[in-house]
Amino acid sequence: MKTKIVAISLILIIILMSTSEKALAIPAFARKYQMSCTVCHSPAMPRIKAFGEEFAGMGFRMKDMEAPRYYMNTGDEKLSLLREVPLAVRLDGHITYGNQNSGGLEFGFPFGVKILSGGEISKKLSYYFYFYMSEMGKVAGIEDAFLAYTDLLGTGINIAAGQFQVCDPLYKRELRLMLEDYVIYTLTPGTSSMSLKYDRGIMVDYEIEATGTGFVGLVVNGNGIGKGGNKFLFDKDKYKNYFLKISQGIGKKFDVGLFGYYGKEALDEWAGTLTNTMLFWGPNLTFNHDEKFIFNVQYARRTDSDVVIPGEPMVIREDVLTHGGFAEFIFAPKGDMSNWYLTLLGNWVDSDLDELDYSSVSLHAGYLIRRNVRLVAEYTRQFSNNTYGKASLGFVAAF
Repeated sequence: MKTKIVAISLILIIILMSTSEKALAIPAFARKYQMSCTVCHSPAMPRIKAFGEEFAGMGFRMKDMEAPRYYMNTGDEKLSLLREVPLAVRLDGHITYGNQNSGGLEFGFPFGVKILSGGEISKKLSYYFYFYMSEMGKVAGIEDAFLAYTDLLGTGINIAAGQFQVCDPLYKRELRLMLEDYVIYTLTPGTSSMSLKYDRGIMVDYEIEATGTGFVGLVVNGNGIGKGGNKFLFDKDKYKNYFLKISQGIGKKFDVGLFGYYGKEALDEWAGTLTNTMLFWGPNLTFNHDEKFIFNVQYARRTDSDVVIPGEPMVIREDVLTHGGFAEFIFAPKGDMSNWYLTLLGNWVDSDLDELDYSSVSLHAGYLIRRNVRLVAEYTRQFSNNTYGKASLGFVAAF
């Protein structure tokens, strides 16, 4: 009976996607430049390939396609006014069985609805943001939101200021193909607010073209993107966090990197003065064979000097170690022109705090019924703590 319910649900999804006129439209950048999504995405959106990374790094502009037609002629050379503000919509929905070991079937339509906009304001200045109208049934608000300036003073240095994920220079969580997350990026021991997720700050990047060596540096508040406090303060303490990544291309297929993330935070939950010092570091490796075989590996090791464990009475743990990583394999038989793909993801986390231990294996399959609409199926088996398996069927659409 349960198998029949899942099968009927999948058929309904296919019918819905096949008859949706909105899903035939193209996202903002593809619409603006009148190009296929495959120019930047492979094997399917939202994952970005090398050209898409370059396009984003140049402030969402293409070298050979800058033209006055994108701007209104106001007679004021200092005014850059777009004729049309580029907008796009992403819509996700999923049917899930066995989530959190529930043993039941649930409908998650919509799972997420977001409005995105981005583009160049002037020759070197650009912007990007998206607003989550609905994320798992609630308004999540603005996550990514920043202004970027390319080639600062002719030095080749690019700088961005605003909100972004600290892990963006590593692997972009928001652009992964799967529902299952890159778990090591998301964990915070005890009451700590420092992680590799969203934060406010400044990002600077530079590449030595002759050697293919890249550098990315971040300075962030270190306490996420929650609402501001009294007197417009967004940082909960006087400390700032610092992130640096060095990457090196090896030939055309390999890229290796090493990151370090250092920060301090005042733990207000403890009566008295207590400061946690965090060091997060690790290597990563990417192998990409013509967008057909892609292999990503991340290892990360985090130490916290002081961790407050909520409870009665309040407990402090010193020198807490949390380490782990993930391995991701993507197979797309025809590269960026593939109509289907497979993704395998393994997560592993081991911590001195047992509640942070995590291990899982996920298998994900996607089929493109349009370049900007795909059907997805995913199964995850979690082995740590509460062992269970969950399966989902759904769609991801952008227009």
